[in-house]
Amino acid sequence: MRTLRIAAGVETASLLVLLVNLFTTHSKAITSLVGPLHGTAYLVVISAALLAPATASSGARRCAAIPAIGGLLALWQLRERSRASIP
Repeated sequence: MRTLRIAAGVETASLLVLLVNLFTTHSKAITSLVGPLHGTAYLVVISAALLAPATASSGARRCAAIPAIGGLLALWQLRERSRASIP
Protein backbone atom coordinates (compact mmCIF):
# COMPACT_ATOMS: atom_id res chain seq x y z
CA MET A 1 0.00 0.00 0.00
CA ARG A 2 2.84 2.38 0.82
CA THR A 3 4.50 1.62 -2.51
CA LEU A 4 1.25 2.37 -4.30
CA ARG A 5 0.96 5.73 -2.50
CA ILE A 6 4.50 6.77 -3.34
CA ALA A 7 4.27 5.65 -6.97
CA ALA A 8 0.92 7.42 -7.42
CA GLY A 9 2.42 10.62 -6.08
CA VAL A 10 5.45 10.37 -8.35
CA GLU A 11 3.23 9.59 -11.33
CA THR A 12 1.05 12.64 -10.70
CA ALA A 13 3.94 15.00 -9.97
CA SER A 14 5.87 13.88 -13.04
CA LEU A 15 2.78 14.32 -15.21
CA LEU A 16 2.38 17.87 -13.93
CA VAL A 17 6.05 18.62 -14.67
CA LEU A 18 5.65 17.24 -18.19
CA LEU A 19 2.51 19.28 -18.84
CA VAL A 20 4.03 22.49 -17.50
CA ASN A 21 7.09 21.86 -19.65
CA LEU A 22 4.89 21.23 -22.68
CA PHE A 23 2.98 24.49 -22.30
CA THR A 24 5.96 26.68 -21.36
CA THR A 25 9.55 26.05 -22.46
CA HIS A 26 9.18 22.60 -24.04
CA SER A 27 12.74 21.72 -23.02
CA LYS A 28 13.95 18.39 -24.40
CA ALA A 29 16.17 17.90 -21.34
CA ILE A 30 13.19 17.98 -18.98
CA THR A 31 11.19 15.70 -21.23
CA SER A 32 13.99 13.17 -21.56
CA LEU A 33 14.51 13.11 -17.79
CA VAL A 34 10.94 13.18 -16.49
CA GLY A 35 9.29 11.15 -19.28
CA PRO A 36 10.93 7.83 -18.36
CA LEU A 37 10.37 8.59 -14.66
CA HIS A 38 6.66 9.05 -15.35
CA GLY A 39 6.50 5.82 -17.35
CA THR A 40 8.29 3.88 -14.64
CA ALA A 41 6.00 5.28 -11.96
CA TYR A 42 2.99 4.25 -14.05
CA LEU A 43 4.31 0.69 -14.30
CA VAL A 44 5.03 0.59 -10.57
CA VAL A 45 1.46 1.73 -9.83
CA ILE A 46 0.07 -1.09 -11.95
CA SER A 47 2.44 -3.66 -10.40
CA ALA A 48 1.74 -2.52 -6.85
CA ALA A 49 -2.00 -2.65 -7.45
CA LEU A 50 -1.74 -6.15 -8.89
CA LEU A 51 0.34 -7.43 -5.99
CA ALA A 52 -1.53 -5.80 -3.09
CA PRO A 53 -4.09 -8.18 -1.59
CA ALA A 54 -6.37 -5.29 -0.57
CA THR A 55 -6.97 -4.38 -4.21
CA ALA A 56 -8.41 -7.74 -5.21
CA SER A 57 -12.07 -7.09 -4.53
CA SER A 58 -12.16 -3.30 -4.54
CA GLY A 59 -11.79 -2.63 -8.26
CA ALA A 60 -8.56 -0.74 -7.64
CA ARG A 61 -6.64 -3.03 -9.97
CA ARG A 62 -8.66 -1.88 -12.95
CA CYS A 63 -8.44 1.76 -11.87
CA ALA A 64 -4.65 1.56 -11.61
CA ALA A 65 -4.39 0.82 -15.33
CA ILE A 66 -5.89 4.18 -16.31
CA PRO A 67 -3.08 6.41 -17.57
CA ALA A 68 -2.17 9.58 -15.66
CA ILE A 69 -4.70 9.33 -12.81
CA GLY A 70 -4.91 5.58 -12.25
CA GLY A 71 -2.81 5.57 -9.10
CA LEU A 72 -4.90 8.25 -7.48
CA LEU A 73 -8.13 6.50 -8.46
CA ALA A 74 -6.86 3.20 -7.03
CA LEU A 75 -5.95 4.88 -3.74
CA TRP A 76 -9.33 6.57 -3.62
CA GLN A 77 -11.06 3.24 -4.25
CA LEU A 78 -9.10 1.58 -1.44
CA ARG A 79 -9.81 4.46 0.95
CA GLU A 80 -13.54 4.31 0.23
CA ARG A 81 -13.56 0.55 0.78
CA SER A 82 -11.74 0.85 4.09
CA ARG A 83 -14.17 3.58 5.26
CA ALA A 84 -17.13 1.40 4.34
CA SER A 85 -15.77 -1.54 6.34
CA ILE A 86 -15.31 0.50 9.53
CA PRO A 87 -18.48 0.24 11.68
